[in-house]
Amino acid sequence: MRELKKQRTRGALLRAALELFTTKGYEETTVDEIAEAVDVSQRTFFRHFTNKEETVFAVQHMVEARFVQALRERPADEAPFVAMRGAVLGAWEAMGQSIEEVVPVELHMRTYQMIESTPSLLAVHLRHSIEMEEEIAHLIAEREGLDVNSDPRPRVAVAAFSGVMRVTGRLWGAGEDLSVDSIRALTEEHLDRLGPALAENWRTP
Repeated sequence: MRELKKQRTRGALLRAALELFTTKGYEETTVDEIAEAVDVSQRTFFRHFTNKEETVFAVQHMVEARFVQALRERPADEAPFVAMRGAVLGAWEAMGQSIEEVVPVELHMRTYQMIESTPSLLAVHLRHSIEMEEEIAHLIAEREGLDVNSDPRPRVAVAAFSGVMRVTGRLWGAGEDLSVDSIRALTEEHLDRLGPALAENWRTP
């Protein structure tokens, strides 16, 4: 019962923080205001989160962990790009329900837009993205039996994949349909265009 109560308090703090950030602004919102919205003390907030920044990225980190786990579980005989494509699309299929267990999907999507428009948060997001790319490159190298420091292919493949993820994220965030189905469809469309875009001559005869 104690653990369940802790989970409920953490969830309530997270939802309150994201609502305040996306309506009032990240910089303008204080920890005291988040705690007050849930009727708990500032001390209780800091028992669950290190700082405001941690609440912003909590759901995103959950999504990333789901993707990495899905990638680890892909069939060993799949090519690297096929494995990454299957992992991200499969993770998005299950992600809607997983996100809803923490915060409403619509709130998660608004948070993504807020990150993109808040310089301090965008800087953190980009730094973390670089760290994630390195983790995934090592995972791909491990799958292929390669040394990531002597063979550039894992990092090149992950860089191309991550570039598509960033493009689709920006397009999705700027659109009107902020559903999980929307970003999954957009991701699938752009990933399917990557190979031809790199291999084909775009000019018509």
